[in-house]
Amino acid sequence: MAANYRGVSRARSHADFVAKMGVVVEEADETVLWLEMLVDTEIVPKALMEKLLKEANELLAIFAAAHWTARQKRKTRNDQ
Repeated sequence: MAANYRGVSRARSHADFVAKMGVVVEEADETVLWLEMLVDTEIVPKALMEKLLKEANELLAIFAAAHWTARQKRKTRNDQ
């Protein structure tokens, strides 16, 4: 997730930014999935994973909001 987010800063265009941010959202969501699976399969106790899961979900929400905003800006640019 972090490596993909770093790549967003190197986007060559707005369309590239939107595409790269989409990958970040996908990776963040996948990270949350794997963390949840560690808890669900009882490999890691829920108490140990709660803060990490909370932070991962917060990052996912931030990235998803940034991606949505970037997509809206692209639509606005295309409508003009």
